[in-house]
Amino acid sequence: MTTKHLCAAAFLLAAALPDGYTLLVASGEVALNPHLYKKMAYDWDRNLQPITLLVKVPNVMAVNMDVPAKSVAEFIAYAKQNDGKLTFSSSGVGNPQQLTGEMFNKMAGVRIRHVPYKGAAPQLADVAGKHITMTFVSIGAALPFINGNRIRPIGVTSLTRVSVLPDVPAIAEHPPLASFELVNFFGFFAPAGIPDSILRRLNTAAVEALKTPELSSKLRASGFEPSPTSPEQFREFIRGESAKFAKIIEDAGIKLEQ
Repeated sequence: MTTKHLCAAAFLLAAALPDGYTLLVASGEVALNPHLYKKMAYDWDRNLQPITLLVKVPNVMAVNMDVPAKSVAEFIAYAKQNDGKLTFSSSGVGNPQQLTGEMFNKMAGVRIRHVPYKGAAPQLADVAGKHITMTFVSIGAALPFINGNRIRPIGVTSLTRVSVLPDVPAIAEHPPLASFELVNFFGFFAPAGIPDSILRRLNTAAVEALKTPELSSKLRASGFEPSPTSPEQFREFIRGESAKFAKIIEDAGIKLEQ
């Protein structure tokens, strides 16, 4: 779903009857967009009712095969030796992948230039083609390139390792970056004002579905980590991620035209 489509869908949900029949699955852009755009057609915290966090979606940090670094620590040293000369790709300006790269720059004390692409395919192709030094990209999109030895994964952006890449450390395993975490996510929403009894039934159904072995294994195979919550926990999670996104955007001076 594009940012434009997400905004339209969220606006329509906010205007829908809170009867439990009109629902939305939305990405982390719900928390991100208010800090990128001056005008928003809805306020997620006021107009939407979080039901449950569905999945967290870590990105993988991967380098092209000519880069000598085999670990995050080695890559930081390499970046400092090549100050301002290296590049990282993302699938667009202002998305969670760029924010991850900007946060990495600040926390690691390096300067790696951002190169935005329109989607994961060209973003990965230019890393594999050795035109771009490294990337932060969704694990599902990266797996064919990793399995084909066209790019080298050196870290994941969650605090812990992910199921589908068990041998790839979390960036946070590098002690100076122990607090490093930035993930996209998908969650389940209803219009604000939905009766509590309906909200709890929807939450229970979604949580139970995420716990089934068949669904959870399929999600993990694609790089998604099932992460069900209560409605209250999900709201607090979004607020926390929103504050994190706002700080990165401000520090990096990221701006988008309305």
